[in-house]
Amino acid sequence: MDLSSFNNVALEEFPTENGPADYALCVDGVIVAIVEAKKVSLGPQNILTQAERYAAGISDSPFNYSEFRVPFIYSTNGEIIWYHDLRNPLNRSRTVATFHTPEALAERLRENIDDSCRRLADRVNNHPMIRPYQAEANAAIEQGIRERKRQMLVAMATGTGKTYTMVNEIFRLMEAGVARRVLFLVDRRALAAQAVKAFASFEGRPGLKFDKTYEVYSQRFFREDFEADEKFDPSVIPSSYLLEPKPGHAFVYICTIQRMTINLFGRNAGLGSCDEPIDEDAEQMEIPIHAFDLIVADECHRGYTAAEQSVWRKTLDHFDAIKIGLTATPAAHTMAYFREIVYRYDYARAVREGFLVDYDAVALDSNVRMNGIFLQAGEQVGVIDARTGAQSFDNLEDERQFDTTEVERTITSPDSNRKILEEIRKYAEVHEERFGRFPKTLIFAVNDLPHTSHADQLVDLARDVFGKGDSFVQKITGKVDRPLQHIREFRNRPMPAVVVSVDMLSTGVDIPDLEFIVFLRPVKSRILFEQMLGRGTRKGERCSDKSHFVVFDGFGGTLLEYFRQATGITAEPPEKETRPIAQVIKEIWDNQDREYNARVLVRRLQRIDKEMSGDGRDMFAAYVPSGDLKRYAAGLQHALKEDFTGTMTLLRNPEFQHLLVHYPRPPRSILVAYDTVDEVSSQYLIRDSAGHEYKPEDYLSAFSQFVKENPEHIEAIRILLDRPRDWGTEALSELKQKLAATRYRFTVENLQNAYKVRYDKALVDIISMVKHAAREEEPLYTAEERIHRVLDRMALSSPLTPEQQQWIDRIREHLIANLSINKEDFEDIPIFANEGGWGKANRVFNGELPVLIQQWNEAIAV
Repeated sequence: MDLSSFNNVALEEFPTENGPADYALCVDGVIVAIVEAKKVSLGPQNILTQAERYAAGISDSPFNYSEFRVPFIYSTNGEIIWYHDLRNPLNRSRTVATFHTPEALAERLRENIDDSCRRLADRVNNHPMIRPYQAEANAAIEQGIRERKRQMLVAMATGTGKTYTMVNEIFRLMEAGVARRVLFLVDRRALAAQAVKAFASFEGRPGLKFDKTYEVYSQRFFREDFEADEKFDPSVIPSSYLLEPKPGHAFVYICTIQRMTINLFGRNAGLGSCDEPIDEDAEQMEIPIHAFDLIVADECHRGYTAAEQSVWRKTLDHFDAIKIGLTATPAAHTMAYFREIVYRYDYARAVREGFLVDYDAVALDSNVRMNGIFLQAGEQVGVIDARTGAQSFDNLEDERQFDTTEVERTITSPDSNRKILEEIRKYAEVHEERFGRFPKTLIFAVNDLPHTSHADQLVDLARDVFGKGDSFVQKITGKVDRPLQHIREFRNRPMPAVVVSVDMLSTGVDIPDLEFIVFLRPVKSRILFEQMLGRGTRKGERCSDKSHFVVFDGFGGTLLEYFRQATGITAEPPEKETRPIAQVIKEIWDNQDREYNARVLVRRLQRIDKEMSGDGRDMFAAYVPSGDLKRYAAGLQHALKEDFTGTMTLLRNPEFQHLLVHYPRPPRSILVAYDTVDEVSSQYLIRDSAGHEYKPEDYLSAFSQFVKENPEHIEAIRILLDRPRDWGTEALSELKQKLAATRYRFTVENLQNAYKVRYDKALVDIISMVKHAAREEEPLYTAEERIHRVLDRMALSSPLTPEQQQWIDRIREHLIANLSINKEDFEDIPIFANEGGWGKANRVFNGELPVLIQQWNEAIAV
């Protein structure tokens, strides 16, 4: 058959040597694809083998891929389309949303992914700003692409630079030609703005920023989405780039998934539950499935992988592209979509390698938080109308018990919240005394509801407790004006120093100098918990000496214990969107899983019975006897079996269905237990390498046992206990390193915290710790006390000259910080080297400095 005159057409019943194919797709006079179309009841995946048979039977074809005479095949039942690229045996068949356009097929024929992958492999990944583990992530992604994987998950701990890693990867893929049109998806405008800045600041080539090498586009932003002093000129993508993708186009498009969903499916696509503002200029567009070669889904643990039929997942599925998900918290439902974690860099490893900081834990023991609130008969309580905010007072006629789940939802205790904040203030004051700064503090409240907001109460009380004005303590939730601006101020300015939030600061916000995180809201989601913890894991920017952050568990340590026992990949189900009750009734009527849906309807009716007001019961009396929905629900399944049609007449009544949704509820109120007095205490929980928490006394017992059992294995312990003359810088270094490497993580900081709690002695030095652990009668000194004791007792043979005194003062300062000294320190440490180093110091002490160093070190270790 002469096909030269056929271009961009589908030829029906096309003859092959193995029988007629349903359709042959012809581009520029050449058959490039076979399509097998079957009836809806058949699964199209199984029909691909038939399409393969026809693909092998095409005569006079210029193609030959292991005996297949066309590059592409499809099978469809009219609802689902399966597609297979036959050119490489590693290519996997997959579903696609629609057929590729002729232009897309022609473009794919011109591509040579094998050559592109070879170019990629030849490119050394030696960007000076890329860390080793980020290069490992790049290598894992590239290996996955070479293996023809189309969906991959990269799991990297919060704060380890997922975005930066992917910017480097995208640059490498674009340079090699593996991907040219790239979609970078986020689910918040704030994250889109961060991504725009990340691409603009990345130097793909020396002296040349990414956006000067390749086009980088975004959606429309507002001035307040960026810092006041930042350059504000992100380029809005031309519509033609989305509607008419060209082979020569090479660009990155940064976009929220909400906007892309509207672009694909319109404003009625089901984004009603989304709390992210919808772009006013977003409109539906006919974007083809090949518009992008690569899609990167940032923070993919959130909504758009949460449910099988979710509209956001449908958005991802629309495009036939390589898809890479980024997350810090891989979950089972995320894995279900992205299929495989090709690279993981977890929090523990990041801490071990020094890229993130670990946390200390403090258990806040509150009687109210742990046991609830009990009110006596006759006790006066405040009653706040949640609708108007009006407050009245009531004297209880009988006693009432509220369990812990009702605290801050049904009832609140101002005394409890105040005492918790006062306990946190104690730790903040110690921190301020030690480091010279107030710790930036983030408090997670239970809710931020009008008139009954736990967040508002905490802000008001914290301003009293800390006593530093309104600007020192602020709320940042979706209810405040310009929350993104408040977040930037919290990140970049000294004030606010204390912020109360609920969910807004739980994910996607970078606050490197955050040092206290307080959990006063119960959390059951491991994903949310780890994301909230992740706010504190970054190393400090202005606080360059930030070595850790502190987590305050407002539930006596039970929150940390709960999540410590959870698995690394949580199996928690995604939050499912509840079907409308009218849909449940329709599916019963249509005999769709009738038994299951009847049970669902019974539970819905029982819930309505508990939630409706007396007026609601009167209104339901028009449909069911006495408006008793509970009794009606109890007999519903039996009624459906006995008289299905008659029972469904009421259930399908539109007015009855309207009442099932819009029934009157009683006015919500919250009680204020003004007379409830809480008992609040706290204690450090010291964590080992496996995440187990220890009370200070238990931790010190373990340390004492370790010291007594291990002098043969740690030479520095033997030196301190038996041979103080051998003490020096090397012994101290060995001691710190080997103690910290134990499973108990006997770091100086952990041990100091334990000694502070157990013996009320702050900043005990490591020498005292070891000696006291071996022999309890040994005294506890701070480093400053030890060095003053040594230098003041060791007088020189003659009175000090002024110059010798200056050197002694420098040596004293060094010894307090380091507990040892050696010859090399005089050349390496600036306070010595800048004053002439070893040669000058030794001359000042008349050549006696080697002997003095030996004596000082030995005296320090005694």
